[in-house]
Amino acid sequence: MAFNGTWKVDRSENYDKFMEQMGINVVKRKLAEHDNLKVIIEQNGDKFHIKESSTFRTKDIDFTLGVQFDYTLADGTEVSGTWEMEGDVLKGKFARKDNSKVLTTTRSLVGGELVQCYNYEGVDAKRIFKKQ
Repeated sequence: MAFNGTWKVDRSENYDKFMEQMGINVVKRKLAEHDNLKVIIEQNGDKFHIKESSTFRTKDIDFTLGVQFDYTLADGTEVSGTWEMEGDVLKGKFARKDNSKVLTTTRSLVGGELVQCYNYEGVDAKRIFKKQ
């Protein structure tokens, strides 16, 4: 339950290149760099409720570890996949519905910060969140 809480994005690493690899246009990439993303995570056993709110949208996501679900990314890309817990790390693997290419992401706690890492087609990125 260590992920529980409200997390606000603090900084990103290589996020623009990652979004470019995902096929997100330059206007949406520039907006996403300043989205002020806040993530509220509530874990109850293997069930998660996540509320993502940013300058542009608010979205509620409910999932159970190991159970496939559909999700729409902020840019409108539709994916389907699962989250698994491996040790203290949440690992997500999602296939895009438009081209079947795989997006992987992890969430882990490092030094009191929530670190979310992404990989798509060989491009890695990271967003670091501070607890509110």
